[in-house]
Amino acid sequence: MSQEMLDVKIVKIHRLAQDSPVKAFVDLGINDALLIKGLRVVQGKKGLFVSMPTEQGKNERWYERVRCLNQNIRLLIADKVLKAYGAQ
Repeated sequence: MSQEMLDVKIVKIHRLAQDSPVKAFVDLGINDALLIKGLRVVQGKKGLFVSMPTEQGKNERWYERVRCLNQNIRLLIADKVLKAYGAQ
């Protein structure tokens, strides 16, 4: 699927007031048909980045619940999320 076929919209940004690496939780809409809840804006050693929703397994390891199979789509989502986070 190409980037032109995706209409990615930020539905909600919930900023966290605490001083932690996680700066915000984001809900993302795609083509007015799919809602992805729980993306995170995280402060890393090299700056802000977007983390997909994760879930802890019974083995106490963390697993992505949503995964982009195309690097260009992941970059598009990250760009939209970080721009919206910076605009608030």
